[in-house]
Amino acid sequence: MSGSLNKVMLIGHLGDDLKMHYFEGGGAIGRFPLATNETYTKKATGEKVTNTDWHNLVVRNKAAEACEKYLSKGDRIYVEGKIKTRKWQAEDGTDRYSTEIVVDEFTFLTTKKNSSEVTPQAKLPAQDSSKEEDLPF
Repeated sequence: MSGSLNKVMLIGHLGDDLKMHYFEGGGAIGRFPLATNETYTKKATGEKVTNTDWHNLVVRNKAAEACEKYLSKGDRIYVEGKIKTRKWQAEDGTDRYSTEIVVDEFTFLTTKKNSSEVTPQAKLPAQDSSKEEDLPF
């Protein structure tokens, strides 16, 4: 195989409401944490153990606005995207890094907001602006 692949698929629960930032040119970006859980039973003790991993998700433009409108803390979502690492300098001059999942597609699995207006499993493209007119919002 001569190429490479950067693809992430996650199903989890929102750890907080979406935080939106709007730009002068009309673009928008939304960020939210997503929790995924792994549960297993220890053979020696029979104790049930749950490990939670946190992922920083980023959605853009119309997709971010749809997520802001319909999702809230605790809602379950399926996302597909890619891993990106950002680097910046802190106030003290040290280099800082942040690893994020840039969402390409998502599916609402459960929502609390406006539950009568959204189809829980409507698959929505997150980035493709040519399909924005097809969104049910």
